[in-house]
Amino acid sequence: MKELLIVILVCVVVAGLLWMNKRLRENIQNIFKIEELRKRILYTLLIILIYRFGSYVVLPGVDPNALSALKNQSSSGLLGLLNMFSGGAFANASVFALGIMPYITASIIIQLLGMAIPYFQRLQKEGESGRRKINQITRYLTVLIVAVQAPGYIANLIGQVRSTAPNAIYPFTGDDPTLFFWISSVIILIAGTLFIMWLGERITDKGIGNGISLIIMIGIIARLPFALFAEIASRFTEGTGGPIFFLLEIVFLVLVIIMTIMLVQGTRKIPVQYAKRVVGNKQYGGVRQYIPLKVNAAGVMPIIFAQAILFVPITIIGFSQAENLGGFWRAMTNMNGFWYNLVFFIFIVAFTYFYTAVTINPAQMAEDIKKNGGFIPGVKPGKKTQEYFDTVMSRITLPGALFIGVVAIMPAIVSTLGVNQQFSQFYGGTSLLILVGVVLDTLQQIESHLLMRHYDGLTKSGRIKGRMGRM
Repeated sequence: MKELLIVILVCVVVAGLLWMNKRLRENIQNIFKIEELRKRILYTLLIILIYRFGSYVVLPGVDPNALSALKNQSSSGLLGLLNMFSGGAFANASVFALGIMPYITASIIIQLLGMAIPYFQRLQKEGESGRRKINQITRYLTVLIVAVQAPGYIANLIGQVRSTAPNAIYPFTGDDPTLFFWISSVIILIAGTLFIMWLGERITDKGIGNGISLIIMIGIIARLPFALFAEIASRFTEGTGGPIFFLLEIVFLVLVIIMTIMLVQGTRKIPVQYAKRVVGNKQYGGVRQYIPLKVNAAGVMPIIFAQAILFVPITIIGFSQAENLGGFWRAMTNMNGFWYNLVFFIFIVAFTYFYTAVTINPAQMAEDIKKNGGFIPGVKPGKKTQEYFDTVMSRITLPGALFIGVVAIMPAIVSTLGVNQQFSQFYGGTSLLILVGVVLDTLQQIESHLLMRHYDGLTKSGRIKGRMGRM
């Protein structure tokens, strides 16, 4: 109840402050004047409401009042991260407990296969038909991943729940759960993930923004009121810093968000001059355009790769249950420790260069410019243009890699300064980059609808840039 009151209070205060801004008020009015945009926004909100409602529907045969041990287990570490991305459904033993992450995992696997296996490379070049085949393969792989993860989740759920309430799992007699409970729960978890995936596709088709990304963002934001309440409680009731320290935390959080926005939007524009061509009585070309090269072309992928590798020591110790391990292995299990975050930072910088080199092809870019009759002023076409692109990408990737590494370890830094573990996740890492990127992409789509109907954009200084560069 307290969390709900905080959410309502924060929403009212923010809405009041925003409404006081005349330009913003006019923009909101213009958004709802456009019938198509209004319908898309309302449809998106309806889908989000359905998703949030499903996050509280507990698996059949599980007592919802006996989940305290599971919630404590999901408050930090790897499970805490999974719980954040699922919007709390993981800790609620919900039908949506595994969330959309199996689909994201399947998409990353298919993307990596597209870099190495010729079959997937051909599919990527086949246009719409190839995209449909890739989507179909991704869905099948998602089902396979959930089918592997679901039994593990159920086994962990049974262990955590029955440690505090032996009669909390069907048949409620303290006996081992029946085979029917296992099979039905696995099927429900698979269906839950597929339903979330379907909801995301509905948002993409009939709503506003990228559906899958929006669902991840909503899951992250859903944990913010609980984390904020826990931080407020620790500052005001436990006497650890008081209101001054809490205000400093909020100011620093705003600064980190601003810097992250700069990272996501940062581009280096390469000028390209196209030669004039006369066809009949018309003249083509002769104009200068720009190719935007992203400072952070890799997005959140380096953090995901680095986390996947560093979760290996945690998994090994978890399965071995060895309490006497020391040195490197023990240090790698402390996610707030110095050595873990140092290795994490180095891996992120390395993976940023690796992923950028794999996804950005300077040779192909130089060839495309040459075919279209263009050239970079002061640079010869062909090999020299390729080398120029390679040099520029190497230079702008370095600051991007260093900054994304700092953003990734920021939660650990603020945790050592006394910030609550749940609230510290919003200071950086994958969650903050996803939040900033998705919000910018969604605002970019809204702004395109406004500009298409001759309304002013959302900002005075220029048009909003999402993760894909300037519109």
